[in-house]
Amino acid sequence: MIETDILIIGAGPCGLFTVFEAGLLKLRCHLVDSLPQPGGQLTEIYPKKPIYDIPGFPDILAGDLVDNLMKQIEPFKPGFTLGERAEQIEKLEDGRFKLTTNKGTVHVAPVIAIAGGLGCFEPRKPPIGNIAEFEDKGVEYIIRDPEMYRDKSVVIAGGGDSALDWTIFLADVAKEVTLVHRRTSFRGALDSVEKVMELNEANKIKLITEAQVIGLNGKENLNEVVIKHKKLGEMTQSTDHFIPLFGLAPKLGPIAEWGLNISKNAIEVDTFDYSTNVDGIFAIGDINTYPGKLKLILCGFHEATLMVQSAFKIIYPDKKLSFKYTTVNGVNGFE
Repeated sequence: MIETDILIIGAGPCGLFTVFEAGLLKLRCHLVDSLPQPGGQLTEIYPKKPIYDIPGFPDILAGDLVDNLMKQIEPFKPGFTLGERAEQIEKLEDGRFKLTTNKGTVHVAPVIAIAGGLGCFEPRKPPIGNIAEFEDKGVEYIIRDPEMYRDKSVVIAGGGDSALDWTIFLADVAKEVTLVHRRTSFRGALDSVEKVMELNEANKIKLITEAQVIGLNGKENLNEVVIKHKKLGEMTQSTDHFIPLFGLAPKLGPIAEWGLNISKNAIEVDTFDYSTNVDGIFAIGDINTYPGKLKLILCGFHEATLMVQSAFKIIYPDKKLSFKYTTVNGVNGFE
């Protein structure tokens, strides 16, 4: 049985930063994650993708951000249960929570912080009949290593931030990049849309709007996509890779059965401290929802910072919490 002060469900960036903020209050943390390594989506889905909205970093690769967070929390010696899914939860007589994973590992803590990102997730796949035949043979739903596409022909489908960002990034890596989108307008950041338009005008990428990929051809590996254009009809294009980036379908998994108030696959919280309707359980990051919610990593960091203040009061109800600045004490002063 693993005992700790705060049991964190999810070892993504928000979960990792929680360890740091809790450590400043001398609270011990243990993290549980179904993935085999820390970092959440940043490690599993886009480790080489640049992130531009982390304060103090004009840009930083997702994988490097995880490395930095792991280094930042080293002094506080967190524990990890990786490759196991948080499954069952029950309240003990002493008021603490007992959480059991799908592999039977038991954890006990007075506070649970759910930082599960999108929860259990899987990529949204386009309705192409034979797409499964080409998975890992030219069809990828996630870009883990951009070098895989060096000097290759790539067709990307989608109109959100991920499709736009990867189109921009791969323009300098792949031999040829084509972005296919069914509309003329995009859901992504305006700056990214403008960059894609500029690359198209400079003939550094090929942009096809009002169209969608409806078919895939090839023998052992993918070598051609069929594109249906609203006005021009069907056309084929040779390619080495087809990357449909339509986002992830989030599922809360077992967390949905924990008696929490849930709205549209997200956990409702009080913005005072990001507490849920169950005393002692908090939710931070992409997995929570409240009026004005923005799904940004930096917002999750803010939520974690406020959350641990209330967690301290639950763990040590008789102790007075005095806020201290790291600029005065450093980090070693909090260990």
